[in-house]
Amino acid sequence: MRDQRLVGFLLRALGHEMAAAQHYLMQANLVELWGQPGLAAGLRADAQDELRHAETLMRRLLAYGVAPGGAQLFPVRLGRSVAELLAANRAVELAAVRLYEEALEYCRRMRNTTDGGVFADLLDEELKHLDRIGKHAGAAERNQRDD
Repeated sequence: MRDQRLVGFLLRALGHEMAAAQHYLMQANLVELWGQPGLAAGLRADAQDELRHAETLMRRLLAYGVAPGGAQLFPVRLGRSVAELLAANRAVELAAVRLYEEALEYCRRMRNTTDGGVFADLLDEELKHLDRIGKHAGAAERNQRDD
């Protein structure tokens, strides 16, 4: 019998990762219009990371015989400045961290080391994303003060 709560975590995580990829791609296009190709490239790399996460989650769902249906994606959060974009990105990553912490705790209680390992790896990557966003935010603040 399949663990429906675990499948629910996997489906929620997949929806989050797909929405995050869309979010970062839209932001990449926006900052490219602002004349910041370096930042656009970084956001596209973030989108690729999120798609890689989605693929990992899809493999786990397939292992349980579940084909994901259409997910409701959260709205893309844009902004009028790099600082506003980074604040939106921080919110996206914090939501992922909370989801993966909850899923990891559930896997630990169920003694599911396979899926727990997947969620632990995803949590680690999202924490690294948060750290990178913090560094970019600090640099953006310094640039804004210097202008």
